[in-house]
Amino acid sequence: MRTETTRTDIRDAILDAAERLLGLYGYSKTTVDDIAREAGIGKGTIYLHFRSKEEIAVSWIDRLNHLVRSTLSEIALREAPPADKLREMLIARVMARFDSARNHEKSLDDLLAALRPIIHASRKRWHEAEAEIFAQVIDEGIGLEVFRNEDSADTAHMLVLATNSLLPYNLCPKQLGEREEIAGIADRLSRLLVSGVLVR
Repeated sequence: MRTETTRTDIRDAILDAAERLLGLYGYSKTTVDDIAREAGIGKGTIYLHFRSKEEIAVSWIDRLNHLVRSTLSEIALREAPPADKLREMLIARVMARFDSARNHEKSLDDLLAALRPIIHASRKRWHEAEAEIFAQVIDEGIGLEVFRNEDSADTAHMLVLATNSLLPYNLCPKQLGEREEIAGIADRLSRLLVSGVLVR
């Protein structure tokens, strides 16, 4: 158990170091040597956990998406009206990513350009996992007769697609500096979307 904890700690230290350096220097200028130095470990230790700088960067993005899913799951399990949970979840999926990307506003284009094919392939998987959590709350609302009785998986997919326009990879660097504006748009959009599933 201790070995597994140590492996996880080292892996997290590598990803934390990568996050700091990617924000400061961008993907192209960050090397595995830099990440090892920043994490306070040897370069060989990095290669025990990751095959390449590319894999480190993708794992960092994966970790963020896992945190988003955890947040959505926590909200979904709360004792609250389904409409309130749905609204909060829609805002959370946007703002968690926005807040993470703000530290990378100058380097985000560089990172996305380098990893676009890999990220594009993973994005579908991330969004489907999020949609499954949304569908659970929609099913809850249908059961309570507060949401329209429509295909919950399809509705969840539409909610995810609608809020994707506010995710960092669809924003320009200037917009990444405007948190209040994005939060306001996310709030208004979430209200509009949730009103579309409510029973009239």
